[in-house]
Amino acid sequence: MNNNDQQPHFDIHALAAQEQLSIGMIGYGSFGAFLHQIAQRFLSTAKVKVYSDKHSIDQQTFYNLNDVVSCDIVILAVPISAYEQVLLDIVPKMRPNSVLVDVATVKHYTTQLIQNLSPKCAYIALHPMFGPESYRKRGGDLSDLRVVITDNTLNEQQYAFFSQFIENTGLLLVEKTSKKHDQELAETLFLTHFIGQIISKGNFERTEIDTVSFAYLMDSVDSVRHDDQLFKDVCRFNPYCLEVIERFDESDRFVRNTMLGIEREEGLK
Repeated sequence: MNNNDQQPHFDIHALAAQEQLSIGMIGYGSFGAFLHQIAQRFLSTAKVKVYSDKHSIDQQTFYNLNDVVSCDIVILAVPISAYEQVLLDIVPKMRPNSVLVDVATVKHYTTQLIQNLSPKCAYIALHPMFGPESYRKRGGDLSDLRVVITDNTLNEQQYAFFSQFIENTGLLLVEKTSKKHDQELAETLFLTHFIGQIISKGNFERTEIDTVSFAYLMDSVDSVRHDDQLFKDVCRFNPYCLEVIERFDESDRFVRNTMLGIEREEGLK
């Protein structure tokens, strides 16, 4: 963690208390829309402004880019592959005392981009370990779900605001380095995506005689079935994913050639 008390900052607690806190969000895909929903629920007094090239400006939810990047907090909810260009577009337009929030699924790559392209910007890099599907299935209950914080240049007051907000929603705060996050994510979330994509592309579906374990498996498949872009971006920008694929392939060959081969010889001929 890197808390920098020398960063110019605004009094984030005072802003929230006086109903003046403004939150800008760039990107409005499924996860961006989900974050918007969370902000409206837990920061109901804040003004949320969204920029999306897929929605018309209405000055109610959707605003032009200049309005959004002038907010107190600016959240990047864009595909990982778009991060570099978006940063190049917004950094010259941001206020010097705004806080940039990185919520990408990959942390080391995006953090390096922020540090290189906006070295004077106060930022926090975090990753909610859940999404709209999990939120829906839990009936909006966030308790005991986790948010990982990997890097930040916030002053003590700003960091306290974010950490307190996370805890107030019932979420658990976990601190890790960006590299450790990416390594563990490759072996968990990415592996789930990898298997889920294989099952989805194989057209395996639920039946009326599903076991409980198969239902759990298909729940995982459903949670990643429509995340093709995220799946590709995570694999591209998280180097640990290739190691996971190699380990999976090796295990697959062992099961097919050794375990199933033995069964055929003993009883399946």
